[in-house]
Amino acid sequence: MKKLKNEAGLLKKAIEVGEKYAINRGYKEFSGTNSSKEKVESLYRLLVHDKLIQPLAKDQEKQVNMKHKLAIWISKQLPEGHELLK
Repeated sequence: MKKLKNEAGLLKKAIEVGEKYAINRGYKEFSGTNSSKEKVESLYRLLVHDKLIQPLAKDQEKQVNMKHKLAIWISKQLPEGHELLK
């Protein structure tokens, strides 16, 4: 797994966009008490369910891999030339 440039920033943006996507899909908002780990796993599973990202192999479903998948997903959604892609 090759680390992306600005992966931390991409993950933050993925969580932000993913939360809005989840709300539009009918999920209630994440509360302030939800940890980052819970948000990452919930968003990963939602995007896999909606077939927006490829699922990880069962033995690879670790937090670090889910974060990487979310970062890849958002990097493909951002417009070309976006500051996080530089």
